[in-house]
Amino acid sequence: MAADLLKLNGLTLHYGGSQILNGIDLTARLGEVTCVMGTNGVGKTSLLKAISGTHPRSGGSYTLDGEEIGRAPAQALAKKGVAYVPQGRDIFPLLTVRENLETGFACLPRSEHRIPDEIFELFPILRDFLNRRGGDLSGGQQQQLAIARALITRPKLLLLDEPTEGIQPNIIQQIGRVIAHLREQANMAIVLVEQYFSFAYDLGDTFYVVERGAIKMSGRKNEIARDTLLGSVSV
Repeated sequence: MAADLLKLNGLTLHYGGSQILNGIDLTARLGEVTCVMGTNGVGKTSLLKAISGTHPRSGGSYTLDGEEIGRAPAQALAKKGVAYVPQGRDIFPLLTVRENLETGFACLPRSEHRIPDEIFELFPILRDFLNRRGGDLSGGQQQQLAIARALITRPKLLLLDEPTEGIQPNIIQQIGRVIAHLREQANMAIVLVEQYFSFAYDLGDTFYVVERGAIKMSGRKNEIARDTLLGSVSV
């Protein structure tokens, strides 16, 4: 079995006086896609924010590549190899595609400040649009840009929040191929939050179903029947 890259034990998170995550245990392995599933509003995005450092967790332990992580902010976690592609993409609309990609350099030593050819092999459209402003791209193109920008940082852990949301089917298929390719490279762990069941099920190796801020069900693909998993995430 692949090596554990991320281990969460008893992770909790609060927004103000409200507890959003209640003792989350989760493991993500190198060369695998770990899918976090559940209906809207159960805490899936909050979990990614806690892992990325975007929102500080309240308690629990967090181990990344064998290192216990304290209350590290997002910038420090990015330098440790955590890349987060948030829901809504958060690209810079007034910067060009090239400039958006170059924002990923902030996590890298100066000697690595270049856009690898592999980025354009994975997302050919970005080469054609290097000088186009991010805000002028379609939603699907912006999603490709957001994932590419995350990959610029050479992550160990890639967090993807609803990458298919509002995107045309041909780009969904391409993003699926990119995720499958990254998994095959086996040099990162991927945590995927996704409502599109077939997309998540086809790519996933391990599944966690969240309900009311807690893990309701978890297991590897060969341990959970597809219909059981589908029933657990249907409204």
